[in-house]
Amino acid sequence: MPVQPTYPGVYIEEIPSGVRTIIGVATSVTAFIGRALKGSLNDPVTITSFGDYERNFGGLWVDSTMSYAVQDFYQNGGSTALIVRIYRPEEGSPPDNGIAAISLPAGSGSLVLHANSPGEWGNSLFISVDYNTKDPTAVVASPPEQTTFNLLVYEKSENGFTKVEEYLGVSFDETDIKFLPRLLQQRSERVNIGKNADGSWAIPDEIPDVTPADPKGNPTIQADGGSDGQPLTATEYIGNEDEKTGIYALRKADLFNLLSVPPPERGTDTQPEVYAKAVEVCVENRAMLLVDPPLAWGSTVSGAVSNPQNNLSALLISGTSARNAALYYPLIRKADPLRDNQIDTFVPSGAIAGIMAKTDTNRGVWKAPAGNDAAFSGVSGLQVNLNDLENGQLNKLGINCLRSFPLTGRVVWGARTMRGADQLADEWKYISVRRTALFIEETLFRATQWVVFEPNDEPLWAQIRLNIGAFMHNLFRQGAFQGRTPREAYLVKCDKETTTQNDINAGIVNILVGFAPLKPAEFVIIKIQQLAGQIES
Repeated sequence: MPVQPTYPGVYIEEIPSGVRTIIGVATSVTAFIGRALKGSLNDPVTITSFGDYERNFGGLWVDSTMSYAVQDFYQNGGSTALIVRIYRPEEGSPPDNGIAAISLPAGSGSLVLHANSPGEWGNSLFISVDYNTKDPTAVVASPPEQTTFNLLVYEKSENGFTKVEEYLGVSFDETDIKFLPRLLQQRSERVNIGKNADGSWAIPDEIPDVTPADPKGNPTIQADGGSDGQPLTATEYIGNEDEKTGIYALRKADLFNLLSVPPPERGTDTQPEVYAKAVEVCVENRAMLLVDPPLAWGSTVSGAVSNPQNNLSALLISGTSARNAALYYPLIRKADPLRDNQIDTFVPSGAIAGIMAKTDTNRGVWKAPAGNDAAFSGVSGLQVNLNDLENGQLNKLGINCLRSFPLTGRVVWGARTMRGADQLADEWKYISVRRTALFIEETLFRATQWVVFEPNDEPLWAQIRLNIGAFMHNLFRQGAFQGRTPREAYLVKCDKETTTQNDINAGIVNILVGFAPLKPAEFVIIKIQQLAGQIES
């Protein structure tokens, strides 16, 4: 604010420069949706390694195609992922079926603890209670005249019992800082206490009795009732829009750029209606959907090229929303560590997402994630070995092929969106062009929030041009656009031509940002001419 001079002397006033540095958003945060051994339901959980996935969701599981896709993602260069676990209870069971529970005697009542999420993993939980809250070395066999106790949580594995959580000196007094239900709610990763219909905690009137131990000192009270559920259907994948479950759980996420929806179980396809909803969510969130090839295409090339137009339309991804989707063919083959490293087929979307993440890191989102550098890691083969002619038939339909070459191995050999068919002549034909646009859109959407409610006149427009122009120029220097000069590569326009007086009266400021995209050299043509030699005349 202006300085108010009151005495003779020197005054210092800091004047804002108007510079608001724009940092580009992440480009390869990949969301996965499917079954898992454990973990919270319908809640996007961020992980940064497959070790995180093992800790939070139980790791590889034969019945979870998502677990293999996540492993492929990290094997091929992935960095950040969002995991949405969905669950289908056993037939005829209530929605909360599958959650393990353990009952501890407490006087005339009981204290019931529940696992934090469904799954057979909860059956490995054991609980122990003692009253050694003042002197841990003392053995107290009967309830003393006190209201505090210790609650110990164990997990049983092949190696025996492991104490995973302990809560010392807890009580059932809500005024106590160590009120057990509140502590479990905020700290426990494994158990919790439910609530009654009126919202009160479901706790007994007395503290739990001391639990007996076996001769080796191990706990004996075990949880049971946990179930891994049954294979998913389209209902679980799609979920409920109002409750933000299934695919709509991604609306809780701050950012994701790629989406993989592996099939519900091996030997099946992701249902077309699931893909239809998934691509809608991707369009809303400026993300790309990675589509796996239908099993109907079979293990021979003829199955894919005989009538692929009908197969593509059956996926229910069409129109302008198909610009945010890409299809890769065929399936990949690799060793399954859960089946004695026998070779099996898996969907490629997880590995493709990892290759995209690696390409973004090494070259930038404007580089097509294909070519000799886009090689698979951990993949021993492809379900179908395509040749050039077969590749050409699929490529012109917007189907990206996976190829196997003698020296480079298995590589991604296509870079088109599902609007990339030659007949469509769509401006968003290439994945790299579409993803570059989505990257710029998401970045500027977040970076221009400060403009809201600012005075809508030339000083504001000048600041907008300065900041967005600096961001676009930085991309130009990195080689993201065509052109030898900034004028040829991009434009940022925000002035009286884009924002008229009627717009100002309506509270609108219009910003025009254009860029000349880099398009991949999809066809390299080399012309060779034989010289006749020098003829003397």
